[in-house]
Amino acid sequence: MHWEATDPTRIFFKQPIQGTIKTFTYAEAGSEARRIATALANYKLPHQSHIALLSKNCAHWIIADLAIMMAGHISVPIYPTLNAQSIEQILNLSHTKLIVIGKLDDFASQAAGIGNIPSISIGLYGEGKGDLWEDLIARHEPIASPHRQHPNDLATLIYTSGTTGIPKGVMHSAGNFMRSAYQLVELVELPDPPKLFSYLPLSHIAERAGVEMRGMAMGACLSFAESLDTFAKDLENTQPHSFGAVPRIMTKFQEKILESIPQKKLNVLLKIPLVKSLIKNKLRTKLGLRDAKIIVCGAAPMAPSLIRWYRRLGIEVNQMYGMTEDCIVSHSNLPGADRIGSVGKPLPKVQVKLSAEGEICIKNNCLMLGYFENEEATANAFTTDGFLKTGDIGEYDHEGYLTITGRAKDQFKTDKGKYISPAPIELELTKNTDIDQVCIVGTGIPQPIALITPSLLAKVKDKDAFAKSLANTLVALNPQLEKHEKIEKIVVMKEDWTVDNGLITPTLKVKRTSIEKIHQPLYKSWFAQEDPVIFE
Repeated sequence: MHWEATDPTRIFFKQPIQGTIKTFTYAEAGSEARRIATALANYKLPHQSHIALLSKNCAHWIIADLAIMMAGHISVPIYPTLNAQSIEQILNLSHTKLIVIGKLDDFASQAAGIGNIPSISIGLYGEGKGDLWEDLIARHEPIASPHRQHPNDLATLIYTSGTTGIPKGVMHSAGNFMRSAYQLVELVELPDPPKLFSYLPLSHIAERAGVEMRGMAMGACLSFAESLDTFAKDLENTQPHSFGAVPRIMTKFQEKILESIPQKKLNVLLKIPLVKSLIKNKLRTKLGLRDAKIIVCGAAPMAPSLIRWYRRLGIEVNQMYGMTEDCIVSHSNLPGADRIGSVGKPLPKVQVKLSAEGEICIKNNCLMLGYFENEEATANAFTTDGFLKTGDIGEYDHEGYLTITGRAKDQFKTDKGKYISPAPIELELTKNTDIDQVCIVGTGIPQPIALITPSLLAKVKDKDAFAKSLANTLVALNPQLEKHEKIEKIVVMKEDWTVDNGLITPTLKVKRTSIEKIHQPLYKSWFAQEDPVIFE
């Protein structure tokens, strides 16, 4: 509303549609949001009803989010890749009264999960269930007096991606969003107006707080990707001033570079002074990172070897640490203040302590209000003095940088009775660029084994060469591990782990329990085989 009033012609969104760019000024986006807010009022829903958002990132996602707030309701974002059963589960858990359907890849397979809940579909993206967004815009005047949320008002329910069990609805207030956004704004100074690129799911807290809310606070111009096929070109055309990623994205970028310039050739080019500068600038521009003042990576650990690889190209990737429950205000490395292998120092206004077991507990001014309709889980999430229990195990160095050494719930016990923390070992294995994803397991066998999926680089390799690469990794890694941690076998999965087959979350985290459920009956037979590398 501030930018709508003070700089109405400033560009808010750049939305690619069939090869062209549709722009929205702050005034145009505001008018559209106000008209949908009026339309929502005509549904006669009780105050603070729950309204779901099912869409990939697009301008209309954020306009719908604003309209829901303006109408005095609460948003329930849903990952656009979820199947019908998972969508139905979240709609039921949240008591959703209405759903906005936007840009999707395969709504036909998801529609059954919505049932008879009233729907608004955005015709621009080809959907037509329920009322049409464009018709509502045409029929309604902008709401004259939008609902103004009190900082303590519940604004959204964000359902965790559910690596284990039933997803929990994290409750965040309007004040949490704004406090988080402004703390993120202060980390690095960006040009005015800043350019941002929105592609990680807006249904996740990182994109919601770090791009949508932070973007609005700065009066940013937000660009989107039209599709997976156009992603690289859309990012290159945007050249955002800051960029957030997850490790798998940075690994995919690396693979694409090495497809064009093999590592041996790249090593030679980076030793030639004049060529070195040209190569760095060209690659940074091609990746869309030419103007980025900060590049952060979170959600999972990024291998130090990969961070160093990017540094050789003049690209500094800073690991950041946060979670849905703390509105991602926790720890971060920053440009020029970075310790590779750590997740950085506590952000301003963040208090931290470690439990006797080494669990990281934090307190900030934007912690969740709790889990929706789950008092027991809410009580278990906090210490008696109000610190959020993250579930992560960590340690600080003498300069205050935090290293996460594992996750309490991921620990497992081999049949020797020894506990294994898989995360550090998995991180070491991902130094091998032939490995895409890895899950260390070992329940019921004497030593742990590594289940892996091959990278794109590995898939074009000769099978024997690939197996030798993995065997060499074992030979190099095992001497660094304690006796009970040594990896007995590497098992190469025949299928990738994807969101569609339920083996990774929408934020690209490995779903350990789902993988174990499928493969645990095979652990003993794999363990008994002679070869160190086994192809499933």
